[in-house]
Parts: sequence; structure tokens; C-alpha cells
Amino acid sequence: MQTTSTDTTTETLAVDTVRVLAMDAIERAGDGHPGTAMALAPAAYVLWSQFLRFDPADPDWPDRDRFVLSVGHASVLQHIVLHLTGYDLGIDDLKSQRQLGSRTPGHPERGHTPGVETTTGPLGQGVGNAVGFAIAERLLADRAGGDLVNHRTWVFAGDGDLMEGVSGEASSLAGHLGLDKLTVLYDDNRITIDGGTDLTFSEDVGARYESYGWHVQHIEDANDRDAIAAAYAAAVAETERPSLIRLRSVIAWGAPNKSGTSSAHGSALGADEVAATKTFYGWDPEATFVVPDGVPERWRQRVPEHQAERQAWESRAQARAEHDPDLVANLRSTTGGVLPDGWDDDLEGLFDDAGAMATRKASSKVIQTLAARVPGLVGGSADLAGSNLTTIEGGGDLSRHEVGRNIHFGVREHAMGAIANGLAAHGGLHPFVATFLVFSDYMRPSVRLAALMSLPVVYVWTHDSVGLGGDGPTHQPVEHLASLRAMPNLEVIRPADGPETVEAWRAALARTDGPTALAFSRQSVPVLDRDELASAAGLARGGYVLREAGGGAPQLILIASGSEVGLAVDAAVRLEAEDGVPTRVVSLPCWERFSDQDADYRARVIPADVPARLAVEAASPFGWREWVGEAGETLGVETFGASGPGGEVLAERGFTVDNVVSRARGLLSRLDSSK
Repeated sequence: MQTTSTDTTTETLAVDTVRVLAMDAIERAGDGHPGTAMALAPAAYVLWSQFLRFDPADPDWPDRDRFVLSVGHASVLQHIVLHLTGYDLGIDDLKSQRQLGSRTPGHPERGHTPGVETTTGPLGQGVGNAVGFAIAERLLADRAGGDLVNHRTWVFAGDGDLMEGVSGEASSLAGHLGLDKLTVLYDDNRITIDGGTDLTFSEDVGARYESYGWHVQHIEDANDRDAIAAAYAAAVAETERPSLIRLRSVIAWGAPNKSGTSSAHGSALGADEVAATKTFYGWDPEATFVVPDGVPERWRQRVPEHQAERQAWESRAQARAEHDPDLVANLRSTTGGVLPDGWDDDLEGLFDDAGAMATRKASSKVIQTLAARVPGLVGGSADLAGSNLTTIEGGGDLSRHEVGRNIHFGVREHAMGAIANGLAAHGGLHPFVATFLVFSDYMRPSVRLAALMSLPVVYVWTHDSVGLGGDGPTHQPVEHLASLRAMPNLEVIRPADGPETVEAWRAALARTDGPTALAFSRQSVPVLDRDELASAAGLARGGYVLREAGGGAPQLILIASGSEVGLAVDAAVRLEAEDGVPTRVVSLPCWERFSDQDADYRARVIPADVPARLAVEAASPFGWREWVGEAGETLGVETFGASGPGGEVLAERGFTVDNVVSRARGLLSRLDSSK
């Protein structure tokens, strides 16, 4: 049974201020998650007042420590702490928690609230992001030196985070790599929305993390600030392994009737319970949004020291910039990295003398060229580097004892996506990650968050159609392009040949406001004669007229992407030669970019007065209606694939010149008869 608190020291006031403000903010909002903020207030106080390096006057100081609230439903905790430590977040912002247009949303949002490093809420994602932050710190420290890059990543996570598979994948890799500057505080409050964790969760989390290769500590009382400080200090002193601190807490500590219950997790405590809890803390039960005198000063006690460190860092960075300006510019970047002058010069000539090849092979050639010019280009694959062809030759591997540019993620697509978000959000790097397109399913939550945060991650997704062949329908994507195109702020680019692959990579690396998916073929694609056809530079606009109709204005438009573009070109040649039908071919590698063009350009490429339009893509036809119109048709894949040689599977699904020509003739006949 809890008794009334009698500790009125300034430190206790500093902790209880967070608890009271959390109750007030959630009560005012009418919903939210007050209990975790109340339980973790002591841990937050010790971290910010003694360990975390930050400067509220410069939230983007490159060598700051990164804090990740993976247990994102407790956003009110982070918002209150940012207010108390001097960030540009006022008491009125706390009063507007979870309201439309406020700077204090229901879960932390990167770019929305000063001091928030990453958008969290989908549980486990923050742990993955934090592993990305820690990897980025290691890569950049190796490149720039410890005088410019030497910071830590701290995470608050809960039971839900550690139940989700993404955190396990990411933590396993972190232990393997020995990311010693990563510390996760695990809030073991034994509560989930449906009830106690004993409903579903009985494993020994500490033992699991020890098996991952982590340094594990246990604290049995979340109010024991001395024990918390000692555990943080031990984590900092650990130089071989990441650290997990299991903190046994009581959710909504101090609430007479709701502490330790699931009802304190996801809803306001209620006016009566808030008043009773304030009485327990020794506070006025009627007063709201009170910050006692001296409390901000306690939270900010190390800010002057941190600001001096930042100023010293600025002096060192300025001196380095005199002879390595690109390096310092990259360190200062807040998302991704800065591209050096000339990074994409003369890329157009890479495939001048190339024969037929898979676009995944063309991509590999582009990667090698770009890696030599862009030091911050780093990436890797989920145990498929030999198939994705994404290894940076001569770039070295990232391991426990080596710092290289190739990251081996293992069979961990979900974590790979989350880690890539951390690499991009950290700043200073241009990350790409790779797997088969069909396995983008495993990455989707992370891809969505990259799009939500406008992070410039590049996804290399190969084996992009049923044409991949013998692995069969489990590995052959069908609905993936359509579903990915439905995601806001994700650009999906499916290039047709080597030159379009160059332009796809150029577009992806130059993009700063969101992620890009590059879908590459396993099978070879024909050489498109760029002397006879349009320049691949048209890809920058998403779609372009690749081949103009011969013999007059177009009567038929074939629209295709990727490996089917060559098929469309061959069909157009036959239709003109055998039927006398002037046929235009449009390459449409990126719907999102084409949609962003002005209406006049789109109308010039796909004129409204040409209703005879046939789209050709070895994927689900879903969504193509926007481009073919009500009268047009789509040759797509409306069933799962099959196991067999890729060319035979494509032919069986109708992707032959004969069938494209036949479908086009049928379309023209139907439209003619309807006149």
C-alpha cells in the first residue's frame, strides 16, 4: 500500500513536476498515456541532468547525444522534459497536447517538435532507429575522428517494444557489432493494454539480451535515482557491448487506485484520481500546470557545460572545414548527407557500349561509380548482397572490429528498414538497403515511417517481377508495386535499362524530402537504342515519350515500366509495320514524379484525345486506370506467379510481343466498333 510522499527536496520536486504535468496534460487532452511518463520520470531526470549531452539553444548540434523514446505513447514525458530543459516548447504547448496543429502530438514526431530525433509509436521501431544512430556514429567517427564525432545513443523502451520482432532483430545485430555507445533503458512495468504482461510474456528479457551479447543490469526500484545513475555510469564505462538496463517500475506511480493497472496505460486518470495523486505527492490538488521555483534549474544544471562543449566543437569544426569542407558540411546535415560537387558528372556514358543486362547489374555498376565520388554512401543487404549486387567494392565491411561501408544486416529485413531510418535521421550519410522486392513486405512499417519523416533512404529491391524465375510464387512479387505506389511520399522507380538505372540513382540520391524505392530486374533487359529513342533523362519527370509514333499523330499509346518497356517498343514497331497504326511508346518508371508534373506536360505525353492506351507491366494492374483512362486496358499479372524459368513464366502470363500486339489490336477493334 502506498503512503503519502514526504520527500520535498528539489530533486523530488523536479521528478514530481513531470508526473503532475503529465497528468494535467493528458487530463486536459481527454486521452493519452500518463502512466509510463509518471513511472519513468526519475529515470528521465537522472539522464538529462547528469548524462545526456544536449544544447537546447542548438537542437541540431551534430555531436549531441541522441535520445529515442521508443515507447512513443509516452510522448508527454518527452515533451515535458524538453520544456523543462529549455527547448523552444512552452507551457502552452504542453496544454495543447494531442490537439490538431499543436507541437505536442500524441506520439513523438521528427521535424514537428524541437529535440525529437525520430518519429516513434509503432512499437520496436525506435530501438531499430537507435541502432541506426549508433552505427552512424561509428561510421562517422571513423571518417572524421573522435574530436568531431563522439556521442552516445540513449533509448527508453517498454515491454511492447521488446515483444515486437523488429527490436529483437535490431538488438541482435547491435550485440554482434558491439555498439558500445548504445544504451536501452527497459521499462519493465509488467503492464500492457489488455492487462498484465503475464498474459503473453514470460521470457527472461535480461537473459535474452545477454545472449545477444549485451551488457545487462537490473534495477528493482524505478524511484532509486542513485541506482539509476550508477547503472547509467556503468553503461558509459562499457566499451565492448551495448547496454540494457532493466528497470522495474510501477505504472502511474503514486496514483492511489490506478497505479500498477492497465487502466493507467492508455487513458486519462480522471479528475478525482489526479487530485488524489497530487495529494499523495504533497501538491495542491486544485492547481494545474504548475512548475515550482527551482525545478527548471535542476533540469538544466549541466546545460552551461554542454553549451561550452558545443562551442568548442564549433571551433574544431571550423578549423577542419578549412581543408575538408565537405566532411564538415556532412556532419552538419540534419538528414542524409551533402553531395559533393561533381558527384553525378558524366554518368550518362556508363552504358554506351553495354549489351543486354539485368537492371540489378546496371545498378551495381552505378553504385561503384557513385561510391567513389560520395564518401557518405553506405549500405547493405539482408543476406542477399550477391543477388542484389549491392556490395561496394573495396569499401570494407562493418563488423565489431572493422569500420567499412558495407553493412551485412543478416536475414533481418524488418530491422534493416528501421536501422536505415536511423542512419538517415542521424545525418551525414546516404544510406541504401537491399532485398528482393517481394520481401519489402517485411520492411513496410519502416518504409512508411521513412516516408512520414521525409527521410532520404534508398531501397534497392531486386527480382522485381514473375520474371525472376524458378524460385516460384513465394519469391515473385505481384501486388507489391501497386501497394508501394499507394504510400504517400514514397517514390517508386522501375527503370527500363542501364541509362534509366543511372537516372533512377541520380534521382534517388538527389532527393532530400523522402525515400525512394528502386525496383530492378533479375533477368536481362534489351538494349534500348538511345540514338533512335529519347534520352533516359526523361526519367527525372517520372514519364516521357520514349518512342514517337511513326507516320503521323499517334493512334495508340503503349505505356510500360521496367523490363516491359523493351517489349512495348518491339510491339510498336510491329504494329506500325504490319497494321499501319502510328504507335507511341511512353516509359513510365515513376508514377509519383509524373503526377507531380504540370497538367500540360502530362497531356503532351499521354494526350486525352488518344483513348487507345495499353499499359504493359508484369505486376498487378491495380492503379493503372489513372494512366490508361476509362477506355484503355492493362496487360498485368492478376494471379500469383509460378515456378519455372523466368522467360517461360513471363510468356505464360502473356508478356510476349505477339500478345502485346494482339491485345493492342483487340483494344483498337473494340474502340472502333463503339464509335
